[in-house]
Amino acid sequence: MNIQELGKELSATSYPGRGIVLGLSADGKKSIIVYFIMGRSENSRNRVFEKTDTGIRTRAFDESKMTDPSLVIYHPVRTFMQQTIVTNGDQTDTIDDYLTQQKTFEEALRTRTFEPDAPNFTPRISGIVDHATGAYKLSILKSSRHDAASVQRFFFEYPQPKAGEGHFIHTYMGDGDPLPSFEGDPTPVSLPTGCGSLADFAWSHLDPDNKVSLFVRLIDRQSGEVSDTIINRY
Repeated sequence: MNIQELGKELSATSYPGRGIVLGLSADGKKSIIVYFIMGRSENSRNRVFEKTDTGIRTRAFDESKMTDPSLVIYHPVRTFMQQTIVTNGDQTDTIDDYLTQQKTFEEALRTRTFEPDAPNFTPRISGIVDHATGAYKLSILKSSRHDAASVQRFFFEYPQPKAGEGHFIHTYMGDGDPLPSFEGDPTPVSLPTGCGSLADFAWSHLDPDNKVSLFVRLIDRQSGEVSDTIINRY
């Protein structure tokens, strides 16, 4: 697949759902993590990202309007030693638990399946980044043609990422009923050169009606220093 421009990919559909971008800055010195959530229903839109000791969590913006927290309240980002885990659900905790037991990213996700939100059966997307090397992995767990009895698990490994490039994976190919799951490999994307404005850049390219929250983490590969940015709609 030819490399695509990140902004065009972010704005290619009004509803990509939740998305992960992993990659390296143009100078190759920083690992880049972008995670965003979008929503169509009031329950999905009623969320903000909130910083924690090891990453971020989602929480209700207005607790009185939260009708079902089961699939919308979770920890999207956790730091385990010198690795950052990022996912679109509570599989973040599964991965963290398995790493603590000296097991692997893949072993953890083989115990999980897509979300139980029929008829969409939203895919679970996950990533992990090594702070020192910049190497990263992505995964998607999804239903085969919206079949509740058929899970497909895909894993993608990038041990030698290229400077100024990354990979983008998201839950849906676009709007629909049921929502069409992401298809194919993660999309290779070129990353903007101004890392300081990456959060603003990504936020500006998401659909204004559906975007909810966005998180960007920059990791200095030499010092290990981490810089986080959060943008919330509310």
